[in-house]
Amino acid sequence: MRFVSPTLGNLSFDEMFADIRRYVSEDPDGTYRLIVGTDSRAREEITFVSAVVIHRVGKGARYYYEKRKHKPLASLRQRIYYETALSLDLGGKIASRLAHDGWSNLDIEIHLDIGQEGATRSMIREVVGMVTGSGFDAKIKPDSYGASAVADKHTK
Repeated sequence: MRFVSPTLGNLSFDEMFADIRRYVSEDPDGTYRLIVGTDSRAREEITFVSAVVIHRVGKGARYYYEKRKHKPLASLRQRIYYETALSLDLGGKIASRLAHDGWSNLDIEIHLDIGQEGATRSMIREVVGMVTGSGFDAKIKPDSYGASAVADKHTK
């Protein structure tokens, strides 16, 4: 896995994780939200971007993203499921590393690129169920900026 940080450039998973720990250690009394979200853009092939955001509430944030290409999928439903699966996989890796390193006090939110408006509204219950059933908090639009703003910015 290779991630890009707008500040630090290309990072491995371990380097990204170390930077998150450094960021939290700079203000250990701060309140943090650790967010994972994925968005996609379809053209000849689909570009999927997964973002990891460490938000120091009221004091800014840092983010990292990974980009991958995929052959076209048959439907929007498949694309949303794949976005969710990518976020759950990455969230699981981060949660495992947090627990291993004694940082399990950071809860992970999965931000989904679905909402009450548009073609994805019929999928909300099942996709949110996938996320909460995996032990993560789920956010949908308009509260899912990790997917709908951060990841979306890098799908182009």
